[in-house]
Amino acid sequence: MIGKVKKFLGIEGVKLELILPEEVLESDGIVEGQIRFQSMNPQEVVAIKIVLIERYARGRGKEKLVDEYELGSTAVEKRIVIPADEVVEVNFTLPFVIVHSEVDSFERRNLLFAGLARAAKLINNVDSAFRIEAEAKVKGTALNPFDRKPIVIKRR
Repeated sequence: MIGKVKKFLGIEGVKLELILPEEVLESDGIVEGQIRFQSMNPQEVVAIKIVLIERYARGRGKEKLVDEYELGSTAVEKRIVIPADEVVEVNFTLPFVIVHSEVDSFERRNLLFAGLARAAKLINNVDSAFRIEAEAKVKGTALNPFDRKPIVIKRR
């Protein structure tokens, strides 16, 4: 009885870990990584969803605004058997497109505008942080394993 409850809740079930590069070039437009699965009991993963999210913050104190944007997503729709006490790794490729604000577009026009735009960003406390989230659907469980990791996206 306890074993069925543990399996349903995902306790002692599949553990998911993202393996990502430290940084990615914006011009490449893709993130290549791996997902590592481990389990104490034999399990079956039926689908994986991977998403790149930008957290865009600006302002200070009570005036601070934070938005999140989905920049790319992919799904792996294949059955993956996870044997007990073994590691299974799945490769993925996540395409993405960075959305630029008006200030970013202004910054890219020429060298003089770049300095002005950076000063405006500094004054308004503008910051972007990127992360990748992965969630796997495991057959017979109610709670899906997931992981999220920050990633640096560099401009050239």
